Amino acid sequence: MKKVLLVMLTAALLAGCNKESGKGVAAPPADPALVTPGQELLGQLKLADVSKQPVAETLRVAGQISFDEQRLARIGATITGRVTDIDALLGQSVKKGDVLASLNSSELSSQQLAYLKARAQLELNRRNAERAKALFEADVIGAAELQRRESEHQISVAETRAAADQLQLLGVSPAAIDRLGKQGAVNSVTPVVATLSGVVVERKLAQGQVVQPADALFVVADLSRLWAVAQVPEQQVSQVKEGQAVSIEVPALGHEKLVGKLIYVGQTIDPETRTVLVRTELDNRAGRLKPAMLASMLIEAKPVERLVVPASAVVRESDEDHVFVAEGEGVFRLLKVKLGAEQGGQRVVISGLKGQEKIVVEGAFHLNNERNRKEMEGS
Repeated sequence: MKKVLLVMLTAALLAGCNKESGKGVAAPPADPALVTPGQELLGQLKLADVSKQPVAETLRVAGQISFDEQRLARIGATITGRVTDIDALLGQSVKKGDVLASLNSSELSSQQLAYLKARAQLELNRRNAERAKALFEADVIGAAELQRRESEHQISVAETRAAADQLQLLGVSPAAIDRLGKQGAVNSVTPVVATLSGVVVERKLAQGQVVQPADALFVVADLSRLWAVAQVPEQQVSQVKEGQAVSIEVPALGHEKLVGKLIYVGQTIDPETRTVLVRTELDNRAGRLKPAMLASMLIEAKPVERLVVPASAVVRESDEDHVFVAEGEGVFRLLKVKLGAEQGGQRVVISGLKGQEKIVVEGAFHLNNERNRKEMEGS
């Protein structure tokens, strides 16, 4: 009898221990990234394989509007002199040949006098040579004397031509040189003239200032055509070629997009910024663009095969991009991915997908709501 009671007591103790042990084992928590939708929601979902498509990436680089260097003239004095008159104002439109300023130059006076002396000596030596020729023919002088007179005449011709060339270098026109030779009137005032039709965008002189030939007194620019320039990072240079289509966004014009194409891609890399200079031309006959305006250049690179997902497949969760990947019959996993910007309804996959997955391309938003609901119920 005692043995029977002992067996029953032992069994009861073991049963109690097993009961208590069962209470301490918790069920494994459900995976919050997994969702199994009901039949009604499942019928609204549309699935598709992750695919590859040729994608033309758009590079966005900061730039600015600049002068067309081929339509820009830096105009200075051709001689040392003192400014006596200034005829052009900043922002004024001028034509090629217009007088921008006037200088008084003692150097010009000296050079004109040298030219007049050379002409006078030329005329004297010309007459001497003609007289010597007549005397030689009359057998009054010898051949040596005739040659000396003719040599002096030739030297005077060269000296006069050199003096005229020097005046032209100082900005005196051939017509003015001819008048000087005929009238003999020395004029110490020389004009600074526009060498290009355009707008005066810089003026660096004042009344009474003494200027040198190396000084740039005016900058005249033809603003009917401008450049948009930008610096492309070294890592993206391989995607940029001359002739590529570009769009330029100018904030000052309300981010209006101007269309053009690359006309230049630099051959060297700036060692400080590690960038390459690119530029395009822009028509500015309407005068809306101003040099130094900020701009963004959007360069369409050559298309390459990339993994893409439809924008409709993407859901935002915790401020990150996710897609739902099928993991069996009626089971889906929320997967975090890194995607590029949307282009034509598609987003390029940067990381997170390998290309063999089947994802939800329609109904992903509702599926995520269902996942969130079940997660809240479970918690």
